[in-house]
Amino acid sequence: MRFADKIGLVTGGLSGIGAAIAQAMVREGATVIAADISAPAEVRLEGGGILPFRTDVADPASIAALITAAKTRFGRIDHLVTSAGIGRDLPFLETQFAEFDRMLAVNLRGTFLVAQAVAREMARTGGGAIVTIGSVSGARGNIGRAAYGASKGGVATLSQVMAVELAGVGIRVNCLAPGPVETPLVAEMHDPAIRAAWSRVTPMHRYAAPDEIAAAACFLLSDDASFITGHVLAVDGGFLAGGLIAR
Repeated sequence: MRFADKIGLVTGGLSGIGAAIAQAMVREGATVIAADISAPAEVRLEGGGILPFRTDVADPASIAALITAAKTRFGRIDHLVTSAGIGRDLPFLETQFAEFDRMLAVNLRGTFLVAQAVAREMARTGGGAIVTIGSVSGARGNIGRAAYGASKGGVATLSQVMAVELAGVGIRVNCLAPGPVETPLVAEMHDPAIRAAWSRVTPMHRYAAPDEIAAAACFLLSDDASFITGHVLAVDGGFLAGGLIAR
C-alpha cells in the first residue's frame, strides 16, 4: 500500500493509460481525482477511490476550478500524473495550423498548466511527486508525428526543467515515454499496417498493456524512487534501444 492515505490527481484518468494508472494507485491505497474532459459535469469530489471531475486541460479556468475543488475537499495533492492527451498521424506537409495548435494546446500546454498549478500547491504543503506522460515519438522522427512528436518532445524537456527547479521544494518530476500501448487512442491511430510496423521494430514484438505503463508510473510516484528526478523513462519494449531490427 505505497499510497495509503495519499491524494492523487490523474488527468485523462478515465481512459487508456490514465485510467490504468488511477486504478493502480487506488489499489495501493490512494484516493484519486480523475480529471477528464469526459467526466460528468455534476459529479463532486465525495467519497474515496476514483473521483471523476470534468476538466479541460487546455483551459486555465477549468484547471483553476479543479484545483479549488481539490483544495476544498482534501487540502492537498500528493501525486500528479498528466496523462490527458490527443494524437493523430498527420503528414508534415498536410498538417494544418489548427491541428498543430490543438495538439500542443492539449498535450504540452495542458501539461504545463496542470503541473504548474499542482506544483504550487505541493510546494505549499511540503512537496510531492509528478509523473508526466511523454512518448517515444518525442524522441524519434516518426512519420506523421510532426505535431504529436513535437508536443511530446516538449513534455520531456519541460519535465526536466521542472525537476531541476522544483527539487528545492521537495517535488520530484519524472517523465514516462511509452512505446506502443493497447489504448483506445492507439486503436484509432494505428491501422493494421502501422501495427505490423510497430511490432516489427519493437524488440519485444508486441504492444504494452496499460497496466505495464501504470506499474512504471506508480514506481516513479512512490518512495521507492525517492532519489529519482528529472528522468525520462522509456517503457517501450526496447524500441528506442533497437536501432536496425533485422528480424
